[in-house]
Amino acid sequence: MTYEILIRRRASKQLADLPLKDYERVKRSIATLADNPRPKGCLKLTGRAGWRIRVGDYRVIYEVDDPNRTVTVLDIGNRRDIYN
Repeated sequence: MTYEILIRRRASKQLADLPLKDYERVKRSIATLADNPRPKGCLKLTGRAGWRIRVGDYRVIYEVDDPNRTVTVLDIGNRRDIYN
């Protein structure tokens, strides 16, 4: 059974602002979260709610709601800026 992917407006804008090559890679990575919301290499965040996956120099921050089977993408950004 797959999870529904929800992308917050802020994350959607951040995704749209990425260079085309990176946009495609991040978009594909987000889509894979529907089948496996906790893929190999993901980390549970400390000091902030959610999980994160790496996509090159970018990070995708998201929350998983197992009872409702949803993944909500909260933030997308460069690794040097995303945790601030």
